[in-house]
Amino acid sequence: MITEQGKVIAVTGDQVWVRTIRSSACESCSARSGCGQRVLASASNGRANQILVTNHLGAQVGDEVAVAIEESALLTASLLVYAVPLLLMVLGAVVGQQWLPAQDMGAIIGALAGLGGGFALARRIQSRPGHRYEPTLIKILPSASGLQR
Repeated sequence: MITEQGKVIAVTGDQVWVRTIRSSACESCSARSGCGQRVLASASNGRANQILVTNHLGAQVGDEVAVAIEESALLTASLLVYAVPLLLMVLGAVVGQQWLPAQDMGAIIGALAGLGGGFALARRIQSRPGHRYEPTLIKILPSASGLQR
């Protein structure tokens, strides 16, 4: 299991928003000048580092928590999001070049259609029951004052 610590920043019904990367950690990291996560976090005011997790532990705003995701779920989701659209884009370009009258334009149209179809297929597969690739809240960490609920 891959785990990450974060802080609960909002509660929405039976789910919580968790911010997973602290800017203080970015300041001490040796790769801060070339880090894509830091750039993305600063460009989105930290929203890029927020995840929505089911709150089955009763976490509240301000709690430090640990979230986790299975390695296999992360690998499968990555393949689904990246490999399926890419494969269908290449296949669409080849088919479009062979079957459409304007070869170059046909390849472009086929590639775009394949890419869009790949994203649609990935979304459809992910939305089926039993194919959820979501992190889970595994524990509420002790606070700085040493109190734990």
